Amino acid sequence: MSGGRIVTKAIFPVAGLGTRFLPATKASPKEMLPIVDKPLIQYVVEEAVRAGITELIFVTSSSKRAIEDHFDTNYELEQRLQQQGKTELLEMVQNIVPKGVDCIYVRQPQALGLGHAVLCARQVIGNEPFAVLLADDLIDAPKSCLEQMMECYHETQSSVIAVQEIAPADSEKYGVIDVDKNWLGQGAIRAIVEKPKPADAPSQYGVVGRYVLTPEIFTLLAKQPPGRGGEIQLTDAIARLLTEQKVMALAFNGVRYDCGSKLGYMQAMIALGLKHPELGLDFKTFLHNIVKNEAFSLS
Repeated sequence: MSGGRIVTKAIFPVAGLGTRFLPATKASPKEMLPIVDKPLIQYVVEEAVRAGITELIFVTSSSKRAIEDHFDTNYELEQRLQQQGKTELLEMVQNIVPKGVDCIYVRQPQALGLGHAVLCARQVIGNEPFAVLLADDLIDAPKSCLEQMMECYHETQSSVIAVQEIAPADSEKYGVIDVDKNWLGQGAIRAIVEKPKPADAPSQYGVVGRYVLTPEIFTLLAKQPPGRGGEIQLTDAIARLLTEQKVMALAFNGVRYDCGSKLGYMQAMIALGLKHPELGLDFKTFLHNIVKNEAFSLS
């Protein structure tokens, strides 16, 4: 097992079509939808960089050029900002990808699931542990979710999966873990099931889009037959990994917004808008006035 190595590489699966946000995602990637003034993908990239990641591996499709452009240098824009003396904006644009951090792009030729997307990055990862971050899950936390997971990884030298407590009725939306009865938010997983019916769910803890995985997962993914939905499920490969080595679950400290859904996206927009250093106070006043308005009704 390769758990003792430092994690410096992260996979960002961004090849999906984003059909739940049509027509907004017809010509623009879902991952480029903004939360206030930054796209979703930038939030997870910043989280990865804060946790020590220096190689960002984007698993893309032919319709995701906007993501590559966002993290590339725009000389014309930078020159214009410099000429106009907009130094703060210039610095912001130039540091979207900090110095010493590399972006690598790998195509996923077919939409065959999250497990397949991770497998597409195998040649870039090599025999090293790595992280996986899903842009759909925006996690607002004092210490980022991935930083918390890295601490658990270094303590245990094992794969780590982020989880949160979910409503029993939502179990069919998640991979659900089984843990020891004495589990207090961090511990070894006994089993994991992909999207079980509520009656079959082994616990009320569902997996969210953050993983730190040992490279042995690639061998399992390569042999993994299609599962639910005819896709290669990462959860199924993790279930097999459990038979070979310890896999940890971490109930992270923070608030997760499911930006793969319209409601979660709107919730994230409001929550982060209220925290925005320039707009937060005015936005709070605006929302307060809406709530006070007699025309506003929850009925």
